This record gives sequence, C-alpha cells and structure tokens, in this order.
Amino acid sequence: MTDHHPAASGTPAGAADVPDVTVVVGAYQAMPYLVKCLESVEAQTLGADRIEIVAVDDGSTDGTGEYLEEFAARSKVATRVVRQANSGGPGGPRNKGLSLARGRFVFFLDADDYFGEEALERMVAMADRAGTDVVLGKVVGVNRGAPKSMWKKTVEHADVYASNVKYTLSAQKLFRRELLVRHDMSFDTSMRTGEDALFTLEAYLRGSGVSIVADYTCYYLVGRDDGVHLTKSGSYAIRFESARRLMELIAELVPAGDRRDQLMVRPFTITLLPQFGPVVLGQSREVLADKFTLAAPLTAAHFTPGLARRLKPQDRLRLTCVALGKQDALLEIAAFLKAGTSPETVRGLRGEYLAYPGFRDRATGIPDTAYQLVGRPGRLRTAPDGARRRARKAARRARRIAGRALRKLGLRR
Repeated sequence: MTDHHPAASGTPAGAADVPDVTVVVGAYQAMPYLVKCLESVEAQTLGADRIEIVAVDDGSTDGTGEYLEEFAARSKVATRVVRQANSGGPGGPRNKGLSLARGRFVFFLDADDYFGEEALERMVAMADRAGTDVVLGKVVGVNRGAPKSMWKKTVEHADVYASNVKYTLSAQKLFRRELLVRHDMSFDTSMRTGEDALFTLEAYLRGSGVSIVADYTCYYLVGRDDGVHLTKSGSYAIRFESARRLMELIAELVPAGDRRDQLMVRPFTITLLPQFGPVVLGQSREVLADKFTLAAPLTAAHFTPGLARRLKPQDRLRLTCVALGKQDALLEIAAFLKAGTSPETVRGLRGEYLAYPGFRDRATGIPDTAYQLVGRPGRLRTAPDGARRRARKAARRARRIAGRALRKLGLRR
C-alpha cells in the first residue's frame, strides 16, 4: 500500500485535516480510461485540499497499478493506493476503499467514468444545506445509456417511495460516511450481481434523506469500446437471488402497506419481470419451470394486491401468471407481446380491460383484475355498462394471435 499526502494540502493533523470527500476508485484493467477519471478528480472546483483519493488496484495486469502509483506521487490530491489480488467483483475494492476513507462523505467513482468539474462542490453543498445522507448527481451516458427519469429537477428532499430515485441504485452517489459507519454498511461480496443496489437502497432507507442535483451533469457514465466492463448476463439464478435480497431488505426496513408496495415495484419490474418476457420463448420448458420455482417464494411473500395495482397491465398479467403457476398462459402472453399486436380495450361494469390472451377464459383461470386498466394507485377506472360479447370476441382474437405466434416459434402444433 502506498500513501501520498502532499505538503500542498498540509493542514494540521486532527479534525481540521478531515477531507470533505473521500473518492474511492476501484480499478481493474482500467487503462486508458483511468487517466481521464483521475484528471476529473484533480479538476474539481471543491479544491484538492478538501478531497482525498483511495484507489484500489484489483489485480490489474495492464499498467493500472503502476499508473496509480505515478499519479499518487505527483498529484496535489492526497492519494492512497492499494494493490491487491483480484477479488472477482467491484464490491471488494469498494469495501477496502471505504475502510480507509477519512472524509465526511464518500463517493464511489468507477475507474472508467469521470466527474463534471463542479460535481463534488455541488453535491457536498447540497448535503450540507439539506442535511441529507445521500446525494444523487445527474448522470449522463457516454457511449452507453444512463438513467434519465430522476433528473427532471433538483430536489433537497426526494420521496424515496414515490419518486424515481428507487430506479437508480448504482453505487455512484455521495454518501455521508457517518451513516455507513454507524450501520456498519459494506458491499456484500458474496453476491454476483446487485450488491450495489442492496447497499444503496439500505442507505436510502436508513439515512436522513436523499437529495438530487439535476441542474448540472455531475457524473459521466462511460461505455468502454472494448466492452470489458459491460454487465455480464450470467445465470438467470443470480437475478432471482438479487431480487430476493432486495425484497427482503425492503420487507425488513419498511412496514407492510402502501410505502412497501411502492418500493417493491422496483425489484419486481427491474429484476424479476425481464425473466418472464419474450425471452422465455427461446428457452426450454425445464428452464421455465425452474424460473417459476425460483419466483414462487418471492411472489408468495411480496406480490400483494397493492403492488399489482401499481403495475402496467401487461406487467401485472405476467407476474400474476407467475404467482399462479400458469406457465402455458405466460407463454401465450409472451408470444402475443413478441408479435407486437395491441390488445383490444374492453369496457365492463367494473372498469376497462386489455384483452390479452386468457382474458375471461375460464380454463385459464386468471382473474379479470390482472387485465384491468388502473388509474391512480388503488382506484380503478370506471366505465359505462360493458360488453360481454366484445370481451369474449377480443379474448378469442388474442388467443388466435398468440396461437399463431406459438406455432411459428414451434412451441405449439
């Protein structure tokens, strides 16, 4: 381990020497992206004397470790370099960096990415002004996509439950270190995916609040040309494990009711639902059966009516099929969705429905509520007296379309 604390930043040891921010940089095979990453830390308007870097080289063989040593020797930003054997994931380097951090705040900066020049100054000012423990700075993708829905406006105290902050659970946030220390928080290195979501959501829920800096691009999320750090697909089983852990955290920290349902939408739609889309049409029945088995305890414990009403009809319908163990019905719906056909809207006494396959088919046994259009959470759209014949006709048409798609895919004779 190499430590460099330049005289240029030389305030006396003790409380006055505590930097505002520790930037933790976990780096693996990070060249040449690491150069711009570290330059963006040096360029911060917050000032070199208010920042420290803890950089962890996770067993790189491309010169990453050597470059970190060189940077630490010449930079005005106090930099500590740790070189260790490869840990197999980002959680290990982040945990090491966190254990060495001294700053009032910690920011986990990926070695491929970089800051906007005013990022840390703006985020620290926000945290100090609002008294919040987590600050989200606007993220923009470079050669890749990035989350967008949560950057509509700057907010001092975001509603974790009702707002879209729950849809950005990556680790690239400003965290108050006292919160992390008080709750002994760290990244779970046993998880092969989703450890950052678990860490970040816990901070959201245990902290004093979440702020959003949306009027300035704080973070540039870089897609590498070589694709080295693209998320690996991995086994579907690890996705179910990631969903399970996130659902259990929510259930542990949020009492049953509307707020819990609001948060549960995230793991159900972002992590679980993609496993039951058109992808199932190209997988074996054995794999589908295994997915249903993995999902069963999750839907049994957490798929509540309040949660279901918050979902889009096609999402609610697919998850209802999973919850009820309706594999054949799910395949028909997946084929219908892949065919790209819009379902007919049917009006009934109790509201409006989208006639996806299985609608009002007694043999399928899926309740009408799975197909129902919903207005505000918990309130159904009312409609004029409805049309049973139209409903049956639309359901038959949906089944024919799904049947044709399944035959085309070789899943039905």
